[in-house]
Amino acid sequence: MLVQLAIRDIVLIERLDIEFSSGLSVLTGETGAGKSILLDALSLALGGRGDAALVRQGVQQGQVTAVFDVPAGHAARAALAENAIEDDGDIILRRVQAADGRTRVFINDRPASVALMRAIGTLLVEIHGQHDDRVLVDSAAHRDLLDLFGGLTPLVREVREAWTAWREAETALVRHRAKVEAAAREADYLRASVEELHTLAPVEGEETELAGMRSSMMKAEKIAADINEAQELFSGSASPVAQLSSLVRRLERKSAEVPGLLDDIVKAIDEALVALDSAQTGIDQAMRAVEFDPKRLEEAEERLFALRAAARKHNVAVDELAALRERMDADLADLDAGEERLQSLQTDAAARREAYDAVAQRLSEARGQAADELARSVMAELPALKLERAEFIVQVASEVEDRHEDGIDQVEFWVRTNPGSRPGPLLKVASGGELSRFLLALKVVLADRGSAPTLVFDEIDTGVGGAVADAIGQRLARLAERVQVLSVTHAPQVAARASSHFLISKAGGADRVATGVEELARHARQEEIARMLAGATITDEARAAAGRLLVENGAAAS
Repeated sequence: MLVQLAIRDIVLIERLDIEFSSGLSVLTGETGAGKSILLDALSLALGGRGDAALVRQGVQQGQVTAVFDVPAGHAARAALAENAIEDDGDIILRRVQAADGRTRVFINDRPASVALMRAIGTLLVEIHGQHDDRVLVDSAAHRDLLDLFGGLTPLVREVREAWTAWREAETALVRHRAKVEAAAREADYLRASVEELHTLAPVEGEETELAGMRSSMMKAEKIAADINEAQELFSGSASPVAQLSSLVRRLERKSAEVPGLLDDIVKAIDEALVALDSAQTGIDQAMRAVEFDPKRLEEAEERLFALRAAARKHNVAVDELAALRERMDADLADLDAGEERLQSLQTDAAARREAYDAVAQRLSEARGQAADELARSVMAELPALKLERAEFIVQVASEVEDRHEDGIDQVEFWVRTNPGSRPGPLLKVASGGELSRFLLALKVVLADRGSAPTLVFDEIDTGVGGAVADAIGQRLARLAERVQVLSVTHAPQVAARASSHFLISKAGGADRVATGVEELARHARQEEIARMLAGATITDEARAAAGRLLVENGAAAS
């Protein structure tokens, strides 16, 4: 509930701190005293539209702080947690409005957005008046209100789960159908490509291995040519070894004829022959080490070029060809088994739609029953509010083919204000005074089913007589047994039923006027209610009547 409202420099309010309690609190005062300013300030703290005109003249900024005490499991605390705002204690909404039009928002002293403040404020306070434009007259919310009244939340959850399952099945069906259709359009290309890739049988990393092998063999080919030339020189017909061997033998035979002359020559040639033999051995070893097979090089090049051509054709890297083949295999498998899979998905989607239709129909029937009960409950409140000739209608329009997350129903609150007249939407048919009473009756019926913890009624008793005002007071008091109720009122019958009474007044001179709020004690309450009964001149009879009203409604004597 709202426990404190602090206002600084808003319109005619210079400084104001009000503490509220549970139950019914009324705010009274003469016309123009500033009751609407108080509600404008509260609305500002709840995320209402900011306006530079709200700032008191002569100051740079105004500020409103609203403090709420709500239970741990309340939806407002969950919303704060979702936005990483701590809420261990009270929920504090603070709005700073600058005279230049800028506005700042703080929730539990953390900077926040106006949108978040408005969302939190909606969960904490509902404001109702003769020209209410909030949840009770918003047809978009009527279905939720009916579900809350009928206790249909579990069934609504079941419908939403069935809706999600059906939509997921439909999505899977649509995706698979598109995939099969796309594959069918490319079937010939796909089959040829799969056959080609299976024949090619690419292996990841094969390109690197083949490129390395090819490079090595090409280098070996060049070296082998040179070694072959050396081999031919040493082993062929032009080899100098045979000539040198023959020469050294002839010289050895001649050396005996000329002792000492040819010994060094023969020795040098022998050493040359030994060196040549060593070179020959090295050449033979090198030939074996760089053994080169042109056929292997040709095969490696053909394989490498085939892989690269396939990669260019499919616009992928060579190392991705194996994965591409697997994907194409899967696509081809989808194509081959597509109709069977498509039929399975169609059957599944149809079954899930049937499941949704069944639970949506159950919800629709339950809504119809709840609608009748809600209409009867509201109608029971109308006679005392002098709407005994009026009719409240919960209009439920169901369309089986109009499936959505919340079922197949559209719900709207309608009224007929006089017998024989045409019924229509609540906001369009009811006059200002009638609307306020319809809303009060509806709120009384719905108060313990999804209501905000604080309800504010702004002059909903305007233009009604004593009996109707008393009936309004009774219903506000009944509401206050379950939620906190704040009522701005001109009706003494309503004021007398309050547990707390605040008087709003203006004070000051010609140059400066300020609005103030005072919580009234028993005697002061009697005097204020007497003023509300009598007008400007308070008579003893009015005081006596005010006293009787207070006593009848349980107020203690002074």
